[in-house]
Amino acid sequence: MKVICFGEILLRLSPAAGKRLVQAEQFDVVYGGSEANVAVSLSVLGHESWFVSRIPDNAPGRASLGALSRYGVRTDNTIWGGDRLGIYFLEPGAGLRGSQVIYDRHGSGMATLQPGMINWRLVLEGCDWFHWSGITTALSQSAADATKESVLIAREMGIPVSCDLNYREKLWKYGKNPSEIMPEMMRLCTVILGDPGSFDLYSGVTGTSDSDLLSAFAAKFPEVEYVAMTRRAGLTATHNTYQGVLWNGGKACASAIYDLTDMTDRIGGGDALMAGLIHGLGRGSGYLQDTIEFATAAAALKHYVTGDFNLSTENEIRGLMRGNTGGKVNR
Repeated sequence: MKVICFGEILLRLSPAAGKRLVQAEQFDVVYGGSEANVAVSLSVLGHESWFVSRIPDNAPGRASLGALSRYGVRTDNTIWGGDRLGIYFLEPGAGLRGSQVIYDRHGSGMATLQPGMINWRLVLEGCDWFHWSGITTALSQSAADATKESVLIAREMGIPVSCDLNYREKLWKYGKNPSEIMPEMMRLCTVILGDPGSFDLYSGVTGTSDSDLLSAFAAKFPEVEYVAMTRRAGLTATHNTYQGVLWNGGKACASAIYDLTDMTDRIGGGDALMAGLIHGLGRGSGYLQDTIEFATAAAALKHYVTGDFNLSTENEIRGLMRGNTGGKVNR
């Protein structure tokens, strides 16, 4: 399956484990970002995975694309432009001290993207699935307009579209609320992923239970075929519980609940789940329970992979689904 993921890849800078940003004398460098993370996961799962973006033609920009190419992601249709690559600083949490993120994305290639810069009819030729997220629409009005352009053309070409709502309070700073931008675009999607808070902020939908919330969302957005939701309880910075729920045709299926102790890196967990959904639904499985179990197991494993990218294979994910919790050495 050929999947195109559209969004911004970022330079991620983190101090050594246990240190706060104000203590940092050097940074660990990795690349990542929601849509790029999905692209890598899908490539590792065996799909023809493409990442489309607007990247500055400089050393950090080229290095970011090299980080994707390392895992088999195609970047041929990414365009050059903008003065800088977006950056985010991650201060990893420890115990009762939560993680912190600081964004430095103003004026990046994607933040200054305009409609018409990417030839979407050419880029989407032969595409089986298109993925985007609410992060890009939060960067600027022009980025939101360019994203809307891509989604409209994808649907016109008959391509299934998925969206992770991905609400980021620190990014919506250009005078628009998500509820003013997102609903029209969400109606064009085949699959929507969110959490209870993002469903409320983007569409005003709430519910007393998971089934009620997803049913209410589906009633408000009948064009959306599948609605998925994550449930996370953050007990400490390194101990969470995690569950996925998938709704289709009036039926909601919940995954096993994972007790994630001693987490290595929680960034990208939702992106791993999104990739798992695309992997299952894109193949026309039709088995809701298996799809959400696989997607949630993929997300659970991501919490033990350092960096933004989930590098877990299908065999490893299905091994976890069968109860292999890492206690034995795979020889």
